[in-house]
Amino acid sequence: MVVFQVVNVRWFNATAWYALYLSRLLKEAGHTVVVLTQGGTESHRKALEWGLDARPVDLNSANPLRLSAALVRLMRLLRTEKPQVVNCHRGEGFFLWGLLKALGFAFHLVRTRGDQRPPRADALNRWLHAHVADAVVVTNSRMARHFLTAMRTPEDKVWLIHGGVDRQRFRFDPAGRERVRAEFGYGPRETVLVLAGRFDRVKGQRETLQAVADLIHKQGYRKLRLMLLGFGSATGQDEIEGWVRELKLERFVRITGRRKDVAACLSAADLGIVSSLWSETIARAALEIMAAERPLISTDVGVMPDLLPAQALFPPGDVHAMSRLILRTMDEPDFRQELLRAQDLTLSQLSGHDFLQRTLTLYEGFLD
Repeated sequence: MVVFQVVNVRWFNATAWYALYLSRLLKEAGHTVVVLTQGGTESHRKALEWGLDARPVDLNSANPLRLSAALVRLMRLLRTEKPQVVNCHRGEGFFLWGLLKALGFAFHLVRTRGDQRPPRADALNRWLHAHVADAVVVTNSRMARHFLTAMRTPEDKVWLIHGGVDRQRFRFDPAGRERVRAEFGYGPRETVLVLAGRFDRVKGQRETLQAVADLIHKQGYRKLRLMLLGFGSATGQDEIEGWVRELKLERFVRITGRRKDVAACLSAADLGIVSSLWSETIARAALEIMAAERPLISTDVGVMPDLLPAQALFPPGDVHAMSRLILRTMDEPDFRQELLRAQDLTLSQLSGHDFLQRTLTLYEGFLD
């Protein structure tokens, strides 16, 4: 097949990762994939780094002249490449693709919704998703329910396809564990909790630090250590470091910065946490922690109830519930094993191969 993946996303966030990882899987399976990006963005650079055929088209502009130029460029691309499937991973420009279908270009239009925000359920938006798009892909069951109820999208058009994880790259690395623990000075008796992700209010770094401070300073768990596997983004690293000093956690917290050995860093931990206050519609970091065989606990936002059992979840922003669940995971070996068994069952259906095959089932159904 010839497939266009429309990834007009500025940052290399979960939405961009989902689209680019899918593009790479499709390419490796022998399909022709053209990735349409915003030029000069982080996601465009990542697409090139991954060896993808990335072509910049400005779909995010509100300027009528720029949108007209983008429409002309898209028409040229459609005539030369002749894709059977166009998959839009962002709402900006989606209307243009609907217009191109109305103009007689023969492709099947997919709207993949990996965004945390539910789409507006106005008449135009409902019509676009129900009658212009050939399918709507959602990445978690909550978003699926929104499309089926508020958006009134026909059931046969709504596809729930979770992102997969590369289990060859992300797996438990015993040698990497020892190397990283030595690098950060973790002793054999210390329990390391890892929170992975960019520094941003949504990720709940401050709440996690407060829970760790409670366990260490008030409950006496002096062997607990927190690894913040991430780097400054919407929240700067200096602000995170200020919170660490404020909570008197300098001895107990390590900030890794950008790392290429992410799997080794995850393996160095003893348990993982996703403390996001909202979002997590795709949960890339959660899948990677699970693939590294670390017991994971999380807030009950986004896709997380699809991935973890109820006993591994706590309400977003609830520091006391978070500290109680961290404590239980540290202190109860049977509970850790229960979490690992549940995670293994979930991951048995969420490899990169599963991600690709579910998507191909959708795409090939158009051709049938």
